[in-house]
Amino acid sequence: MRDVKRHPWALGDLVIGRSIVERVDEEARLAYARDEESCGFLIGPLEDPRRLDGMVPLANRANLLHRLDPERYPRTGRTYFDIDSMKFEEAMARFEAENRPVKVLYHSHLDAAAYFSATDAEVAKMGQGEPPWDIAYLVTSVRRGGVDDRKLFVWDPSTQTFAEARLEVDEAR
Repeated sequence: MRDVKRHPWALGDLVIGRSIVERVDEEARLAYARDEESCGFLIGPLEDPRRLDGMVPLANRANLLHRLDPERYPRTGRTYFDIDSMKFEEAMARFEAENRPVKVLYHSHLDAAAYFSATDAEVAKMGQGEPPWDIAYLVTSVRRGGVDDRKLFVWDPSTQTFAEARLEVDEAR
């Protein structure tokens, strides 16, 4: 277990603006139409650790990797998302330098509930015992092309699992 102070946003209890929720939902619906999970990250001001007010979509590389090497990458973007972790870490450093840190990594589930699957946990941990990034995770459920749920999850070092956390939608933003 890491012996470091956790970022407040990695503990959950976050506030996301309605306009950002709508953008995340739209991205999830568009990805559904492409038969792949959406993915990206949410940012917010350092001085307001709970607030999420920006969204950056990322390319889901799962379908591309599957086409290139289906034996090594048996899952498609319909049930899996894959991001370029080096580009993600570069983005994290860039936004942190601007005092707008990455607080949440998001993705969608197609025709499935908004839960943190065993695969999601493995992706978040990147083959390590615990996640290398001190952030929260948002899962959006898209069924028959429409968003029907979303849930926030955080790493709980005491149980070594991901637990659901509170996410408040600010209707005024």
